[in-house]
Amino acid sequence: MPDYHIHTLQNGIRVVHKQVLHTKIAHSGFVMDIGSRDELPQEQGLAHFWEHMAFKGTEKRKSFHILNRLETVGGELNAYTTKEKICFYSSVLDKHFEKSFELLTDITFHSIFPEKEIEKERGVILEEMAMYLDTPEEAIVDEFDAVVFDGHSLGNNILGTRESVSGFQKQDFLSFIERNLSTEHLVFCSVSNLPFEKVLKLAEKYLNDIPHIKKSLKRAPFTSYLPKSITIEKPISQAHCVIGCPAYALSDDRRIPFFMLNNLLGGPGMNSRLNLAVREKHGLVYTIDSNYATYIDTGLLSIYFGTEKKQLKRTTSLVLKELKKLREKPLGSLQLHTAKEQLMGQLAMAEESNMGLMMMLGKSILDQGKAESLNEIFDKIRSITATDLIDIANDVLREENLSVLNYVPS
Repeated sequence: MPDYHIHTLQNGIRVVHKQVLHTKIAHSGFVMDIGSRDELPQEQGLAHFWEHMAFKGTEKRKSFHILNRLETVGGELNAYTTKEKICFYSSVLDKHFEKSFELLTDITFHSIFPEKEIEKERGVILEEMAMYLDTPEEAIVDEFDAVVFDGHSLGNNILGTRESVSGFQKQDFLSFIERNLSTEHLVFCSVSNLPFEKVLKLAEKYLNDIPHIKKSLKRAPFTSYLPKSITIEKPISQAHCVIGCPAYALSDDRRIPFFMLNNLLGGPGMNSRLNLAVREKHGLVYTIDSNYATYIDTGLLSIYFGTEKKQLKRTTSLVLKELKKLREKPLGSLQLHTAKEQLMGQLAMAEESNMGLMMMLGKSILDQGKAESLNEIFDKIRSITATDLIDIANDVLREENLSVLNYVPS
């Protein structure tokens, strides 16, 4: 990702822009270093609820006007919440960029949280929660966070609980924002064909009046992990399983080698070791994959599959066998070269998405103070050795270090 521009306004907000000449679409958004891990115990789900409420009224707009502002010109307005980030973003034709910039600023900084809208959206979120709970492959991944990060806010479900969501009032949102919002931990990022000078001019027009709010990130680190094995009976027709453990934090130099190891094990390629061993060879699953999530102080490896109840033990054994191979058998030179080429190709294709590029820009600036180019990342991948991978596998993927969560048909 070469040639991006970054400028810090007087109030601490960073403006990040990458010009892409061959597109007519302008993608932009505010990314904030606030997420579900920043909630107090009684606030579970509040960050995600704020994401919803941003569209429900500002000092000068009602919900209808917010929703129609970009839709009527063919644009899109959306948001997401993660454990450590909240993002409000939009995509519009380049000629409507200023309109989207102004609207994003309005919903990010001037929401008023109308009580009537809180009541309506409470019902929407409770339905969203019910939808996820009715989808065991989604629910088990969220519950696995609670198993690994037991007693820590990283283990809380981003949606919250029925009890917490049912109790939120306007003052809860205002208090949460007042405690967590910092202009120094907030980025406006954009990818479009517009020159940086125009983006910066609009940033000064719409953001200079935002007061400078300086707060340090006060996140309790995750330090205590105890492996667990839990089986829960549910009224489902298939057994579901997640196996995993904590992994390397965002700032750890071993992050990229471990990302490659995870990609080899159960990444999106149909040639992943888990897919070949469990689906292609034995036909035991429809879906099996592994995921590596990174946070500022830790990470999480999670391997998911669904299978017949009677095949759960066998499938679990096959997964553990593949992990053992990674710990004991170094990759040959051709295997290592292939793994590197596959990962670099996947990363290059991911950068073809300007929307994804915009979001990655904002997140990288917040987390690392910079966004690495593909060439810089490729250099790190090329330097990985088979010894690096086997050392990492033995550090993280030890069988006694793994937690297991099973959903089985009742």
